[in-house]
Formats: sequence, C-alpha cells, structure tokens
Amino acid sequence: MEWLKTNQIKIEPSKRPKKITGTRLASILELDRWNTPFKTWCAITRTYEEPFVDNKYTIAGKIIEPKVIDYLNKVYFFGGLKSPTDIYGKDYFKKTWGDFFPKEKVFGGMWDALYYEDGKISAVIEIKTTKRAEDWTNGTPEYYALQAALYAYLLDVDDVVMVATFLEESDYEEPEKFVPSAENTIIDEFKVSERFPQFQRHIGRASEWWKIHVEGGISPVFDENKDADILKELRKNIITADDDISDLITEGETLKIEIEAVNNSIKDKQKRLKQITEVLKKHCMEQFRDGDKRVALTGEIYEWILSRSESTEIDKDALKKDGLLDKYSKPKVTYRFIQSLIKKEETA
Repeated sequence: MEWLKTNQIKIEPSKRPKKITGTRLASILELDRWNTPFKTWCAITRTYEEPFVDNKYTIAGKIIEPKVIDYLNKVYFFGGLKSPTDIYGKDYFKKTWGDFFPKEKVFGGMWDALYYEDGKISAVIEIKTTKRAEDWTNGTPEYYALQAALYAYLLDVDDVVMVATFLEESDYEEPEKFVPSAENTIIDEFKVSERFPQFQRHIGRASEWWKIHVEGGISPVFDENKDADILKELRKNIITADDDISDLITEGETLKIEIEAVNNSIKDKQKRLKQITEVLKKHCMEQFRDGDKRVALTGEIYEWILSRSESTEIDKDALKKDGLLDKYSKPKVTYRFIQSLIKKEETA
C-alpha cells in the first residue's frame, strides 16, 4: 500500500473485487450521506471493511421482512410476489454468495422480492424497515431509490415498488411479534425511466469509477474527518513477530487474562478500600497542627500516613496584572497519602 500526496492510496489491483451493489452505487455517486466513495472502495477492493456484526436493527429487519412480503402478497399483489427463498430455495445466501447477478462483472447484489405478471418479472420490490419515518416524508430517499433502480436496470424492467415499514423501539426488542399493516407500512411506486431519466449516465459514471479506482488500484480521495475510522486502521503498522516475541505475546496475554480475572473478583473490595482511604485521609487532614509535616494512623499491619509539604506557585492573574514574578509568589501546600508496612521486630 502506498500513500499518495493527493490524499489517495495506491494498491495492487484486487484479483477478486466485490461488485457494485445497490447500496454501494449511491455512495460512488456521492449521494449516500452514510458512506463515502473511499469507504466503498475499501470494501470493494477488500482493502479494509469493518466486520459485519448483527445488531437489533439488522436482526429485526431479517425477521420482519418476510412478514412484510407475506402481507404485500395478500393485500396488494395477490400472490404475485416471489422472495429469494421462492426462487433460490432455503439458505439462498449460501447458494448465491449474496449476488443474484452472477453473469455481471461489475454490478450485482440482492433484491428483496420480485413481482411476476404473466410469468415474467414486472417489478422489483425493495423493502426497508426503519424508525426514521421523517426520511420518507417526501417519498423514497434517493440512495434507497437508486438501489432498487439498479436491480430493475439489471433485470431489464422499469417498475420499482419501494416499501417502508416503520418500527417503534419495542418492535426492535420483540420483532417476532410485529404485524405489518396499513398503519405502519407504506408503498411508493416509480418508474426508473421517469425518476432517473439519465440512469444510464449513472451506470456509465459508476463503470468509469470502477476502471479508474478498482481496476487501476488508485483510491478515491479520502476525507480525514469522514474516513477517520478507516484511515486509523489503514495507518496501523501490524508487524509479524518472530518465535521469541510470539512466545512473549502468548505469555503476556495469559498473564493479562489471569490478572484481569483476579481484579474483577476483588472489584467490590477495591471500591470499599477506596472509600475507607478517603475517610481516613480526611480524618488525618483535620488533625494537622501548625508545624506538623506528617500525621499517621497506626493499625496492626499498616500505618496510614498523610504528609504535608510546601512549595511555591505563581499567581498568574496577579502576574499578568503587575508583571512582578517574585512579588506575587505564594506558598503552595500539597498532601501525599500512602500506606506503609509496619516493620515488627522478630522475637526469639
């Protein structure tokens, strides 16, 4: 990997790049506020991609989406919808590796459902579950519409049906109980030719982007702020350790785990000791007399000692006002509180 002065990086072109999917197209066209072209390039070229971890939002989407398809099939499409499972069977992701367009070199991805009419694909159905109803006030957001439009383009159909199902926080906690209805689910239909009359230009621009950045191995310009998390990872120098260092790492990790286990087991005791220490320190401070340098509380094992020292610090406000360093110097009192073992004489 080579860092260029143009805020780009250069890599050996990937031999197995990922495709431009619907979610990546908007980012490449700089129409996705959640992702940058650089982040998308890193994922496509396998330079870096954050590991996918399911969360309550993705889990809810997986559980609720089939419910929405069944609801649409009964209420709007009267059995004309087909899901990926209907076409590819169970575990369709493993069978297709997440790409329903294997013959395409550059573009790919997965649609949510297809509407068949007279035995032919008539429309692409794209389903989104979200709690951000405000994003849909003026219809389908552009980055979502582009996603469905790409799949329609690849399937050579013009009609797209966008479906937004709005969830409450409780739906994310118990998605299996969610029931789609007209109150929580809306439909927004459009034709690709009407909403994106220049869609072919989008395809051309994305194809050119692919040639320059994916086949050419030169990244888009990165943004130090927007791409900060990825840049932090890319700038990390991960070195290969020899056998001796590897052994030390293994031993160090084992010790660290053991120490953390011990620390976790005594957290309550540490907390209580801190509380006791603060009380004893306060008590010692209250016992200071003029001229005292130390106050000690003696137990059977430890001596709790509060020491007092004086130093000089600068009164900066007065110094700024008058400009005289010595005149405005004043004593500074500090305290140091420690525990010390009491040395006992051995008896014969």
